Amino acid sequence: MKNYDAFPVDALMNITSRPELVFIRGQGSWLWDNTDKRYLDFVQGWAVNCLGHCPAVIADTLARQARRLITPSPAFYNQPAIELAARIVENSCFAKVFFANSGAEANEGAIKLARKWGALNKAGAHEIITFDNSFHGRTLATMSASGKPQFKDLFEPKVPGFFKATINDLDSVTDLISDRTVAVMIEPVQGEAGVIAASDAFLRELRELTRREGVLLIVDEIQTGMGRTGTLWGHQHAGIEPDIMTLGKMLGGGVPLAALVATRAVTCFAPGDQGGTFNGNPLMTAVGGAIMDTVLAPGFLEDVNEKGDYLRAGLVALSERYQLGGVRGRGLLVALDLKRERAGEIVDRARDAGLLLNAPRPQTLRFMPALTVSVEEIDTMLEILNEVVAESRIIT
Repeated sequence: MKNYDAFPVDALMNITSRPELVFIRGQGSWLWDNTDKRYLDFVQGWAVNCLGHCPAVIADTLARQARRLITPSPAFYNQPAIELAARIVENSCFAKVFFANSGAEANEGAIKLARKWGALNKAGAHEIITFDNSFHGRTLATMSASGKPQFKDLFEPKVPGFFKATINDLDSVTDLISDRTVAVMIEPVQGEAGVIAASDAFLRELRELTRREGVLLIVDEIQTGMGRTGTLWGHQHAGIEPDIMTLGKMLGGGVPLAALVATRAVTCFAPGDQGGTFNGNPLMTAVGGAIMDTVLAPGFLEDVNEKGDYLRAGLVALSERYQLGGVRGRGLLVALDLKRERAGEIVDRARDAGLLLNAPRPQTLRFMPALTVSVEEIDTMLEILNEVVAESRIIT
């Protein structure tokens, strides 16, 4: 590729298969590479850039806060962190917030908080029930909690104490509960599994079960929180109140920011139990505050739902045209089942045509555009995808 040799990519560790292009700049739903080729981005950093690439609200907030205070150390309070924590609490059923730098770190904190709660309140109960095909992060503990098949034999020995149930199968959870169980941890939508949602009925039953059994309910909202599914938090569709929630990705809109959020009754960390050098620094939490202001603005979430309906309708029409599989998802987290293991090929062909998509499973395409994506950009994506599917000869 032209100009590719000018970038010393060999200095980077090889942790994933990357195409031979280097992105130079982005704006809204679009990215430009080192040859100035433009791409319509329906990945957005794996559902991170909720307001698109380089939105003015983030750029302006970073510049303004960087001139004022970047980090005073987590040993001291700072104004943006206090204000963002208050906004989260005001708009949720939770009472306390701990800021982190990544979703994995937030989930690690949730595991630690649950285990300490179990030590104090449940005779040392420490086991956590999670779900097959779940994804909670890449630390050793969060990989152990995850049900991702590719993690099964990687970096052994894993952290013990995690047991896997089946999503939307309450009996599979009930069968695993013992006096050693401290919590159940679930994603409202399993994004890495191919956008597999926990049904509202299942989440309500799970909440009833965990309360009856005296164990905590943790919702991992790293991908579903901050409006991705059309409500501020994904679990709100089911009308439940969990004990612990974790946030990441869209909370920072592209900057490293995550959060562990808990009810007052569950919060039991003592000074020194939890921390982090950069956690809750004002530069990042100022951005989080600006994003919350945007997402909570009148009409924003309604617009996400309308565009999500429009995207799903377009994908359903495409699926019917080429006899593909089902379309699933909520808000602007959507998947298309191809019914055949050609997703990687479709992703490659789409990228060549100027469209960025994600294939979380061999037969599944995932669509995670910015929440600010326009109807016209959705139409453009559907036009390109239609051409790619037609040319790929996957029609039955």
